[in-house]
Amino acid sequence: MVRRAREMASAAGDSSVDPGIKEMNETWKGAIACLGVALLFLMTIGVLYWQVVDKPHTNWVLRGQVSGLAWDRRSLSFSLMSLSQDKTFAHIDARHLPNRGVTLLNNLCWFNTTRFCYIWDGVAELQVSLDTANQSVAECYRVEWTPLHCKVALKDCFSMANVSWYGGGSMQFQYWPLNNANINSQPFIISDLHDTPMGYGSVLERYFLGSTGVAVSVRQEVPLHVGIESRKQLCLGIPPNAEMVPLSYTICVSDSLRSAYQQRSSVIPVAQPDTSILWLPLWTSHRVADTALRLEHNLKMLSRKLKHYRLGEGVMDLCEQSTLLLSAEGQGTLQLQNAYRGLRQLRLSITLSPFTTIDSRHFQTTLQEGREHLWLRLPSTANGSQGPLLMKWRGRFAVKLNISDEEAQGWFIEQVRSLQRRVDVNYITLEVGVGSPYLWQAQHHSCRLCGDEYINQFALLAQKLGNATIISAATRAAHLPMFVRMVPRQSDWSYAGLKGLIPSVLHYSLLGYSFFIPDAIGGSLTNGFLADEELFIRWLQVVTFLPVMSFSTPPWVFGETWIVNVTRSYIHRHQAFVVPLLLKYAAEWSSLGHPVFRPLWWISPSDPSTFIINDEFLIGDEVLVAPVTEPGKVHRDIYLPGNGYQWKDVNTAQVFDGGTLLEEYPVALADVAVFIRQKSQDLPFTESQQATPHA
Repeated sequence: MVRRAREMASAAGDSSVDPGIKEMNETWKGAIACLGVALLFLMTIGVLYWQVVDKPHTNWVLRGQVSGLAWDRRSLSFSLMSLSQDKTFAHIDARHLPNRGVTLLNNLCWFNTTRFCYIWDGVAELQVSLDTANQSVAECYRVEWTPLHCKVALKDCFSMANVSWYGGGSMQFQYWPLNNANINSQPFIISDLHDTPMGYGSVLERYFLGSTGVAVSVRQEVPLHVGIESRKQLCLGIPPNAEMVPLSYTICVSDSLRSAYQQRSSVIPVAQPDTSILWLPLWTSHRVADTALRLEHNLKMLSRKLKHYRLGEGVMDLCEQSTLLLSAEGQGTLQLQNAYRGLRQLRLSITLSPFTTIDSRHFQTTLQEGREHLWLRLPSTANGSQGPLLMKWRGRFAVKLNISDEEAQGWFIEQVRSLQRRVDVNYITLEVGVGSPYLWQAQHHSCRLCGDEYINQFALLAQKLGNATIISAATRAAHLPMFVRMVPRQSDWSYAGLKGLIPSVLHYSLLGYSFFIPDAIGGSLTNGFLADEELFIRWLQVVTFLPVMSFSTPPWVFGETWIVNVTRSYIHRHQAFVVPLLLKYAAEWSSLGHPVFRPLWWISPSDPSTFIINDEFLIGDEVLVAPVTEPGKVHRDIYLPGNGYQWKDVNTAQVFDGGTLLEEYPVALADVAVFIRQKSQDLPFTESQQATPHA
């Protein structure tokens, strides 16, 4: 009984405690639940804040040892930058991507640290591969965009913000760097600037160099279009095409502008052209001879003038029409050939092209012999083969050599050899005739000689004629031992005239063409002789320091003795000082591929001041030339590169430190500013006691 009573009392006590405890437990559970919800809310806010505000706007898609490719989720573009992100080599805007969509890129090439893959549905597939070879010299990325639809136009645009760009194709208005140019996107092929003034000129390579130490090379099989938006961007692209050809290029980065250039995978020249022409001025007649008698008169007159004004020996540069007169058969031609042999003052340069007019003896003979395959033809149809393709050349109907046919090449070479046997020819200019070899009626056919392929094959044919050959246009031919003729320039002070000459020199040399024939002094795109004495003198001063001095306006036409005297003095200066210097650095060009004519950043690759200087140039590492290219000026600013260097003015013997800007430096009309780099001992080439010409 007592035990039972105690149990009942204990139970009664427990029942009186249970409600409080349960209430307390429920309160704590509610508080904990609320706390969890609050924490979850805060975490959500934090994630959203990180996603929208605080999250880094770039993410790496591929990394090398010193650089990496990053995706910018805000601008939907790529940046090639150092891993520390303190330097951007290039900013690339992929214009073919949609403006909205993907913000994060995940590598679809799983577990591959040297390759990145991604697909934009319905637009394009991207593959980027890191080239692990030679990473100690430069780090290279192979980029390939493949369209996923035939209507997709691919375009990668490289920003010009804080980057100066060089290379590509020559232009009528030549700029250095390219940033100031403005060219609509167009096929990246050599064109006739007379017909297409806003196209690309006689020297062209698929190579672009940026001042941040970046270099871009585009694969040859890409049907490339290039456009330049002044001071904004350089764009590489492919228009929509049924074959859906990929846009493929390689982009390399290095520690400096010069080292980026030196790692360029180009073929080093194995031989030099015939350098005898460096010593001899070229003379071109404004009056094109229409008969053998007139040509004989022109040759004799020039020879007498050179002897009378004591201008030394020279080369008579005959145009194609005069060359045809020289090669024709007949008594007048024989008399002309005999007359030329008696002119000891002159050597001869002839001009030929792959074109033959349809009324010529050569063309008629090949038709009679059944060898019409020597000329370009339309592709065969179901009805049989078609005849030679008619083209327009210098206003006349003509046919063009079938450069891909070995028999045609042999026939052309034999024609040249035959002329050389009959006339003592020293140099040969081959004018290729730029543009596509097919006219509108052939455009619906596939053409393996379209674009610049014909020009390249014609340069290879020119090589078989020897190293005394000059070609009018070149691409992928920097390794061949021949000269390239610069495009004609306007007779004025603009970037299409004198002011564009030094940028052209730097452009040709950068692309590997250090042996070139500049346009005639004063420009050849003028009717008659040049009348501006100042323009003639300032142009003469620039050309003196280039490989060949070329004249179409002779100095005696001005009727001023002092102009003839200045011309004679600069010709002597070219022969005594410049040519030995060029030959010295031509050996370096042949062995190392270094350009003979160099921009100022060559010796100061980290000095931004040198990136945009377009009116000075170096010959090797030791001579700086700073001509006057503005009308009416007898002073100019001159920047001397290279901290730790010293430069000596050859006119005044004053010595200045490198890294110095000489403001309003005096340069008289008859003078050109030339500085020689000083070393611990005297340089092997100096102009000691060299007389500076004076009026």
